[in-house]
Amino acid sequence: MKSDKKNIRHLSLPQLQEYFGSIGEKAFRAKQVYEWLWLRHATSFDDMTNLSKDLRHKLEEHFVLPAVQVDATQHSNDGTIKSRFKLHDTHLVEGVLIPTDTRQTACVSSQVGCSLSCKFCATGYMARKRNLDFDEIYDEVALINKQAMEAYGKKLTNIVFMGMGEPLLNYRNVLQAIERITAPDGLGMSPKRITVSTAGVAKMIRQLGDDKVRFNLALSLHAANDKKRSEIMPINDTNSLKELIDALNYFYKATGNEISFEYILFDNFNDSKQDADELIKIYRQVPADLVNIIEYNPIDNAQFRKPDALKAEQFMEYLAKNRVNARLRRSRGKDIDAACGQLANKG
Repeated sequence: MKSDKKNIRHLSLPQLQEYFGSIGEKAFRAKQVYEWLWLRHATSFDDMTNLSKDLRHKLEEHFVLPAVQVDATQHSNDGTIKSRFKLHDTHLVEGVLIPTDTRQTACVSSQVGCSLSCKFCATGYMARKRNLDFDEIYDEVALINKQAMEAYGKKLTNIVFMGMGEPLLNYRNVLQAIERITAPDGLGMSPKRITVSTAGVAKMIRQLGDDKVRFNLALSLHAANDKKRSEIMPINDTNSLKELIDALNYFYKATGNEISFEYILFDNFNDSKQDADELIKIYRQVPADLVNIIEYNPIDNAQFRKPDALKAEQFMEYLAKNRVNARLRRSRGKDIDAACGQLANKG
C-alpha cells in the first residue's frame, strides 16, 4: 500500500521551517534536520540524535525518509568498485567508483533502465522502469563517496552521469541532484568536476544553455555520420548530427562550459580513415575540449568487437596528426561488468 506521507527530503529549508512553526517548534530545528538529511546523510529519523525522541516520533508519523541502500558490491582487479543500489520500491540501479592516482570518480545512474535502446549498451536492452528522484541520485553519490573514503582514504574528486539511463530525459531530477551535490550544505563539490553525458537530446541540450548550468557536457557520439549513428543509436532518427551540433554550439555560447565527445571504437564499423575524417569534421564544428576514444566492452546481447591494438593506435595517430585532442580511455572494471556500456543489474 502506497504511503501518503511526504518524502521529507523533498521539502526545502523554508518549507521545513514552516512545518516546525506549525507544530510549535523553534525554527532552528528545521536547520538541524536539514543538516541531518544532506550533510550527515541520515538514513532514518532515529539517526537524528540531537532531537528529542518525541520530535523524532512526530517526524516519523508525518514523513518518510526513503534512503538508498547498497544491495551488493563487487571489487575489480584494477581497484574499481561496482555497487548495486536498492531503491525504496525494490528497483535496482548500479554505480561505479573508478579510482586513479589523481582522481576518485563516481559514475552514477539517473534512471532505472533506459528507453533509448542503443545497440552497444547493456542498459539499452532493459526497459525503462522509472526516473530516479533527485535525492536518490544524491544518495548514490554520497554512498560512493563513502566507499572512496573507506577504500582509498580520499573523497570523490569527479562525478560522471554515465551510468544507467539518459540524464536529459530525467532533466529536473538530475539538475536538482547536482544543485544538492554542489551546495555548501550538501556535498560541496565543484560543478566543474561534474560531467553529464547524453546520447543526444538536442532540445534539452539547448535547455541546459538556457538554464546556464555550470557543469560539463559530454555527447555520446560513437559514429560521425547520420546513417551509421542511427544504426546503433535510434535516438539519432529524431536528433540528427546537424541538430546536435547546433545545440552544442548554443550550449557553449550560453555557458562557456567544457564539451567533450565520447566515441567507442567498433571493429570494421566506425574505425576507418573515412570515419576518422568524419569525426574530425564534427570536432571542428564544435568548441570541444576533448574526444574520448573508448575501448568497446562486450555485452551479452550485441555482436560488436573492438578493433585490434594496431588499428586503434593508427586511428589515434591520424586524429593527432589532424590536431584533434583525443585520448584513448582504457576500460576499467571489465572483469565485474562495470566498464562503459556494461551496467545492467546482472545477478
